[in-house]
Amino acid sequence: MRKFVLSWSSSFIVFLTVLQVTTGFSCNIRSDIAVKEITNDPWPTPSSMISGIPVYKTFEELESLFHFENDTTYIINFWATWCKPCVEELPYLEDYHEKTKGTKTKVILISLDFPKQIESKLVPFVQERQLGPDVIALLDGKFNKWIDKVSPEWDGTIPATYVYKDARSLFIGEAFHSVVEIEKALNEL
Repeated sequence: MRKFVLSWSSSFIVFLTVLQVTTGFSCNIRSDIAVKEITNDPWPTPSSMISGIPVYKTFEELESLFHFENDTTYIINFWATWCKPCVEELPYLEDYHEKTKGTKTKVILISLDFPKQIESKLVPFVQERQLGPDVIALLDGKFNKWIDKVSPEWDGTIPATYVYKDARSLFIGEAFHSVVEIEKALNEL
């Protein structure tokens, strides 16, 4: 049976978060393993908006985002402000977003920040950096129920990126370190 690491005591969570942020190791949200439109697809309706950021309470509310059928390439990145490797890769996703503006490519950043930190951490982070890609918040802490819906290859570590176009898809379970790495990964698709 899967257990979720964030269901442990809050002091242990704080310890792990500090350890991950200070050491730079990948951040794991799964413990069973050691809005702008450029298409005609309907954007999933969020539960709410906080300072311009769409907020989804459950993965099911957001799931249609993974099934658009058109000629657009979707790059969906899972990240959190408390995850050092996630924050380190954001400039490359931002650069790629800027490089592909006006094309049929869509970069979407899905924040897995803690619900209580959306207003205090995520919103200021996004505003300070003026991120160009769409940023949305997913509050569904039942990660083990939906991770496999994104990709059976995903072990729960973030950052993680799911890319798809039409019926083809690609899962990248590690951080990007350059725009060239992103382009190379997309060439595989």
